[in-house]
Amino acid sequence: MSSREISELTGKEHRNVLADCDKLNSQYVKMGLAEISAGVYTLPSTGSQQHRCYELTKMQTIDLMTGYNIELRIKINRRWEELESNQKAIDFSNPNTVLQLAQNWADEQAKRIEAETKLKEQAPQVAFAMAMIGSTSSCLIGQLAKIITQNGYEIGEKRLFSYLREKGYLGKSGENYNLPAQRFIEQGLFDIKKGTRTGNGGILVTTQTPKVTGKGQQYFINHFLNNKKSA
Repeated sequence: MSSREISELTGKEHRNVLADCDKLNSQYVKMGLAEISAGVYTLPSTGSQQHRCYELTKMQTIDLMTGYNIELRIKINRRWEELESNQKAIDFSNPNTVLQLAQNWADEQAKRIEAETKLKEQAPQVAFAMAMIGSTSSCLIGQLAKIITQNGYEIGEKRLFSYLREKGYLGKSGENYNLPAQRFIEQGLFDIKKGTRTGNGGILVTTQTPKVTGKGQQYFINHFLNNKKSA
């Protein structure tokens, strides 16, 4: 049974069902049990973009539903009853039927392997995208360097500052040194935090600190990961 079908039957959001499956898989790993098979699906509204899903065995479904309320467990149990009734109706004495089932199984295995391979290839982007969903907070350049490094492209704060100046994202000299260019602020990649500090003689000095927006963080992590792929 797919995680999407469980979502539809229980009325739980699919992302929450996925999170429950992830927790279950963590426990399976600790106990040395087989993990839930991962898959992907597409939606007409998102074109060819692939989304995560899971394919659960009956026992895995029961494990998952143990944490849900009685009404939801009953709905899932009745659905499994339908699935098993349909399976019993198959005429296994017919060689053509058996061959077709074997071919279907082989096709499903090939699709699963292909899906798992794609998920592994996309893991850094997916991990970053999930971390960035709903994020509206800005971060410092040094923090951005750490985020990029954590997602597979090693770069330090000084080297990142140098790169951003070289590519024109930040000013190279004068009053605009290390401040983002106006066009990139307008694109929503940067903002500037203004403040004050006490300078020599107790005089208040205005400070300007460049910060990278949530949109900018996503832009630069994808930028560096794509550069790593093409290298």
